[in-house]
Amino acid sequence: MAVGSEQRRQERRPRIEARFPSDQVEAALDLLHLTDMAWHDCYSELEVPARVLDDVLLLAGGDLAQLIRISRSAVQDFRDIRVAADGVRARNS
Repeated sequence: MAVGSEQRRQERRPRIEARFPSDQVEAALDLLHLTDMAWHDCYSELEVPARVLDDVLLLAGGDLAQLIRISRSAVQDFRDIRVAADGVRARNS
């Protein structure tokens, strides 16, 4: 069953609220909505895959400007984001 963009937004909200300042939550959710749209245009999938979203949020580190840059990079080639995120995970473990 397909999930609509508003439902995705509500499902993502707790993760975004935990990572971003309260005054940036709506902007971050808006950006993820746009990222889903770009992902759909490029890959014909309705939303950014969960693992790619995990990578993006990890690398953004709660910084809205970083979220913008990393989201754009993820749509262009998510493999670069995966390698960077895996590197952060390896350093943190």
